[in-house]
Parts: sequence; C-alpha cells; structure tokens
Amino acid sequence: MSKPTKAERKIFVETLTKAADEIGMSLTDPQLEQFAFYYETLIDWNKKFNLTTIVAPEEVAVKHIIDSLSAYEEKLFPPEASLLDLGTGAGFPGLPLKIWRPDISLTLMDSTVKRLNFLAELTNELEIEATILHGRAEDAGQKEIYREKYDLVTARAVARLNILAEYALPLVRIGGYFLALKGAKFEEERAEAKGAIKTLGGGGAVTRPVTLPGLSDKRAIIIVPKIKQTPRNFPRLNGLATKKPLR
Repeated sequence: MSKPTKAERKIFVETLTKAADEIGMSLTDPQLEQFAFYYETLIDWNKKFNLTTIVAPEEVAVKHIIDSLSAYEEKLFPPEASLLDLGTGAGFPGLPLKIWRPDISLTLMDSTVKRLNFLAELTNELEIEATILHGRAEDAGQKEIYREKYDLVTARAVARLNILAEYALPLVRIGGYFLALKGAKFEEERAEAKGAIKTLGGGGAVTRPVTLPGLSDKRAIIIVPKIKQTPRNFPRLNGLATKKPLR
C-alpha cells in the first residue's frame, strides 16, 4: 500500500477548501489536516481492500467529503447529537460530519469487517471518538440497546428509500431524523417510500436539493422526521425489507 503524492495531497486540500467555502462551510486548518489524513489513509488502504472507486484527489474532496457535509443542517443537529451512520462503508457521511461537528456522538455501522478495521485505525490515528459497530441494520433495529436511541440516522447510497426507511427509522428516536443522501432519482424514491415511511412512524419527508461544486448531476438530502414509535415487527428479519419492500 502507498499513500498519495504530495502533489495529490495539495490538490485534495485546495479543492476541498474551495468547495467547502462555496457551500458555506469554511474549514479550519485542523479540520483540513484531518480531512487530508482521511484522504491519504483511504487511498492507502484502497489499493488492497477496494473501499472506493473514487480515487482522484479532487473527486474524493467533492464526491465524498463535500457530499457528506451537504447532509448538515444546523437545526437538525442538536448539541452532542447522537448519530448512527448506517452501512457506513468508508465512513461517509458520518465521519466527515463528526470532523465538522466534533461534539457529535458518532456510531459507524457496517456489515463488512475490513471496512470497520479501516475506520477503527483511521479514527484512532485521528484521535476521534467513535463507536465502530459490526452488524446488520435489520438486527440492530430489534435490539433495545439501539432501537429508537439516535437523534439522527444517516445513510448514503445503501438502498432505495422504501427499503432504507425500514432499516433506519426503527433506530431513530421520536423527535429525531433520518437523513438519506440520494442521487438523481430522489423524487421518484420519495414518492415510492411515502407509505413505508408512514407505516414505520415517520412524518412527511422533505427534500433538500444539493448541488456539489463543479458537478451538474442531481442530488438531494431526504429528511424524514420520526413522529411516532415504529411497530415492533419492524425491521423485518431475513432480508424481507429487500425481498418484499413496503409500499
């Protein structure tokens, strides 16, 4: 494994600095250092473990880091908010949000051990407190230790919204939010998931379109408030959320 060159690191930092300014989230020098280390470690590990297909420094800066930060909205993030990042992969969007808001109590959950090993080493090197949780959302949602415990649950590029809602909403406390980072078909997915969200205790979903600096593709954050308890039979086990999605 080998880390990016100094030139690539410079491109990453310059791109990230400019893009963050463009979305109104100016980063401090310590934050930029943390993100640069994140980028270097991601690329280093990726050569062996295939954590991401996005490797160019300017693309990691915008398509991973800025895309993750686009989920932030101050009014949705109370002080010391508890945040569970579902199917976190290489840590997006949870870890960038933690770097932006260090007071967040962060849990990173994934079913793949190699990703969690990467995140454990990365957060240790960055001296960032985070709970690294190995497991599946359908199992976690049925355990009292996790069920309806989080102010925020985030998910990025995991599944369609009607499936994701069944995994995420059982983990969100009443009064909290599920934040889904979605691509071009976000309106179609929101309409498709309306019934599922209601069944699972969610309120009316709000779509906040996102434009990433330098990119023209459509994206959005779908914000789902949790307004009542999720019925005990959700999430369904044995992959039923995927096999027979709620309508």
